[in-house]
Amino acid sequence: MADIEKAVATQLANIERKTGKSLAQLRGAIAESGRTRHGEIRSWLMEVHGLGHGDANTLTHLALESGGAAAARAAGASATDVVDDIYAGKKAALRPIHEALMARISAFGDFDVAPKKGYVSLRRKKQFAMLGPKTNERFELGLNLKDEVTDARVRPVPPGGMCQYVVALTAPGEVDDALVAIVRRAYEAAG
Repeated sequence: MADIEKAVATQLANIERKTGKSLAQLRGAIAESGRTRHGEIRSWLMEVHGLGHGDANTLTHLALESGGAAAARAAGASATDVVDDIYAGKKAALRPIHEALMARISAFGDFDVAPKKGYVSLRRKKQFAMLGPKTNERFELGLNLKDEVTDARVRPVPPGGMCQYVVALTAPGEVDDALVAIVRRAYEAAG
């Protein structure tokens, strides 16, 4: 997971390069914009600064987080510490599902792991999966996959979201070969 910090740092450096502004300047511009809701800020960053959805989303998370993952990163916490925070307290029972998925996905090859405030993003050239607790009792796997998926556990989501499909999981045993094959399709499509 040491590459996670590198991936986040690279993405933030690329945002600075693309916009010609430092992160501090961008955070100031967001504050001055008067926008306070995540979706409003993300859309504004895309429109005004020409950022793609992923970069705008990451910058929005960074700007809005005064605690959680952003504070942990600023304080020098590792990505593992951020993941530990995601699965703290009542959500700790869901960590084995996360570990089961990551063990299987890690066999696919190289990809970036970027912990966010409440989930973990998995990326190649683009994001292919999101995983984390949806509630205290339910884990959710989000998949970016344009292909049709016929597995009954995999539900399509309305257009415009971060993923095209979601899968609700409640136990590590649900991470079976059929589900892993679907995740692999998303991984391969992400490039």
